[in-house]
Amino acid sequence: MTVYPLHCPNHTPSCPAVKKTIHLLTLFACLFLLTGCSEKVGLSGKVTYSDDGSPLETGQVCFTTDTYFSRGNIKENGVYTLGSDKETDGLPPGTYRVYVAYAAVENGVDKNGDAILVPLIDQKFADGKTSGITLTVDASTKNFDFKVDRFRKKK
Repeated sequence: MTVYPLHCPNHTPSCPAVKKTIHLLTLFACLFLLTGCSEKVGLSGKVTYSDDGSPLETGQVCFTTDTYFSRGNIKENGVYTLGSDKETDGLPPGTYRVYVAYAAVENGVDKNGDAILVPLIDQKFADGKTSGITLTVDASTKNFDFKVDRFRKKK
């Protein structure tokens, strides 16, 4: 059996003690990341129009960061529940940009047979970079209601 000194005089990466320390630190970092990412927060809410408080009844609420995406379908009463891997499994704690996708209704078809969609909300709310809505989610966050402006045709 080879016995290595605990202190390597040159502190080089090839030193057995340094190698063992690096391996242990890597293992602990991986375990920390795996357990830290598994905790999700269940989050629901309601989307309403800012002018009269009536519910937005279609679309998808999206929470995004530079590296993560979670979404929830908006039900007829404006209520949504977020999911990541499953429909309602929540999302990890963090700060998210919030926006609404697919908030449109079909208004006939064009000459190619494609649906003509009319947006229901101001298009600034259809992009996380322009909506102006953010939320920091932690273990105590359970509900997030927010308002959007209606789509207005430009004159």
